[in-house]
Amino acid sequence: MKILIVEDEKPAAKRLERLIMEYNTSIEILAKLDSVKSVVKWFNNHDQPDLIFMDIQLADGLSFEIFDHVEINVPIIFTTAYDEYALKAFKVNSIDYLLKPIDNDELTSAFEKFNRLTSTAQQENTPINSIEQITQAMTMLTRQYKNRFIVKIGEHIKAVSIDDILFFFSRDRATYCVTSEGKSYLLDYPLQDVAEMVDPENFFQINRKYIISLKAVNDMVSFSNSRLKIILKHSTDDDVIVSRERVQDFKSWLDQ
Repeated sequence: MKILIVEDEKPAAKRLERLIMEYNTSIEILAKLDSVKSVVKWFNNHDQPDLIFMDIQLADGLSFEIFDHVEINVPIIFTTAYDEYALKAFKVNSIDYLLKPIDNDELTSAFEKFNRLTSTAQQENTPINSIEQITQAMTMLTRQYKNRFIVKIGEHIKAVSIDDILFFFSRDRATYCVTSEGKSYLLDYPLQDVAEMVDPENFFQINRKYIISLKAVNDMVSFSNSRLKIILKHSTDDDVIVSRERVQDFKSWLDQ
């Protein structure tokens, strides 16, 4: 197996190389590169490796920029300091990741996944990943979520911190946020746009009318047809239901 390491921190690159060789001494490390420019140049002059270990933050920019210049048709295992929740996109797209500092067990697990995916892809004659999948994952990693919403109160303008918001809801084609003080403010965005603006680690859209935070929940009750009924703080709505198709994802979100 031939592997390319893309890492701008020399100690991290050396550690990764050592761990790889401890895993399998027959592996050939083709090169250790530290920048977008050097990777692009390397691919223009070499055949593609079997596997790439690639850091996200490189010396001259995000590794995502590499895909604007060269076509890469091999699986990639990203090495990064980003937190696990943000990196779920890589799992969904069958792209693995390793959180720094990397240890032997994590590396072994990544190789095992690579071997499984390679075998499946060969049997089904399908690529392991694609530029579209990588683009989606990188977009999620670099997305900036809102820290506050600007609301209008009469002739006054107020900034409402995202930390003070318990939940968002839609009513009569208007969207509102409710704060920990029980105050409700009209927003200028449709609820579906708000769902893209807030951090999914802190907020979950339980149905077409509600996006809630965990701190907004007073109680949860099993409901008919495998649904859940949510009792929200500062809400008079007795019909806040987690839609059946979202119950399992909601439970996973609660358990993160």
